[in-house]
Parts: sequence; C-alpha cells; structure tokens
Amino acid sequence: MAEKTTIARPYAQAMFDVAREKGDLVKVSDALAIASAVAEDAAFAALDGDPAVSSDKLAELVIGVCGKQATAEVSNFIKMLAENGRLSVLPEIAKLFNECKSLEESTIEAEVVSASKLTNAQQKEIASKLKARLGREVTLQCTIDKTIIGGAIIRAGDLVIDGSITGQLKKLSVALSR
Repeated sequence: MAEKTTIARPYAQAMFDVAREKGDLVKVSDALAIASAVAEDAAFAALDGDPAVSSDKLAELVIGVCGKQATAEVSNFIKMLAENGRLSVLPEIAKLFNECKSLEESTIEAEVVSASKLTNAQQKEIASKLKARLGREVTLQCTIDKTIIGGAIIRAGDLVIDGSITGQLKKLSVALSR
C-alpha cells in the first residue's frame, strides 16, 4: 500500500496544482472519484493487465466513463497514466488529491463510528470540538457498529480518538497483562 501511495503522490500533487490553477478542484475531484472506481473494478483490472489491450483503449474507457467530468486536463492526465502503466494507482491519486483539496479549503472529513445513532446535538458537539482542535471545518460521516458496545471512535486524517468501550477494555487488558 505504501508503495502505491509513494507512486501516486507526485501525480496527485501535479493534478492538484493544475486543478487549483484552473479553479476546477471540485470537478477534478469528482472525475478522479469516478476514474478510481473504474480502476478498482475487477473487470477493468483484468483489462489493464492484458497485453492485447492498448494503453490508448484503457484511457478511452476511463475517460468515457468519466463523461462530462473529464476536463481536457483530466483526460490528458488519464492518458498519461495509461501510457506509464499507472492506472492502477488512480484510487490512491484520488485520495491524495482530496487530502490536498481539504487542506486548501481548510476542511476535513471525520468518520465517527458509534454503537448507536448519534443525535443531531451530539453530532454538532463532536464537529465543534474537532473544529476547535484541528482548526478546520469538519464534515462528519457517521456509521453504527454495535460491536464497539458503547462510546465512539473518531478518525479525522491522522487523528484517531478511541472512546469506545471495546477500546477501553483492550487498554485495560494490556495494562493488566504487564
């Protein structure tokens, strides 16, 4: 995984720089999301590994699926990735591009996993505390996982806050085993 991220980073940064200059961050982000979904598809991966399928055909396929989202810059970018045999790193490129976009816009998406559905008040409180801590606007993606028993796990970028009962029990177990 780290290898793909290392390969993807300069591509993502280059595409981000072009998109920022053109003022197309949202459109490029959307196009990269579509392109990365295509690249993750098992049928496409089989075509990507087939020497009988040219890089031009692969690029045309991805660009065609992107439709109107594929600006001239995105189309050229996808063609260049295809020529260099890098279409398989599109998911990592999209992820890194969106991280750059979030930094530029001073926003961050936080994942909140809780044992039960959070109320609107709880969501607002979590978002405001994260905003104060991170200094960025926060968008929450809430999911429910009953296996954590109670509490919540919050992930925002590199920050992970495990306030789940399961997490606390694991910490207690480690402390007692010493």
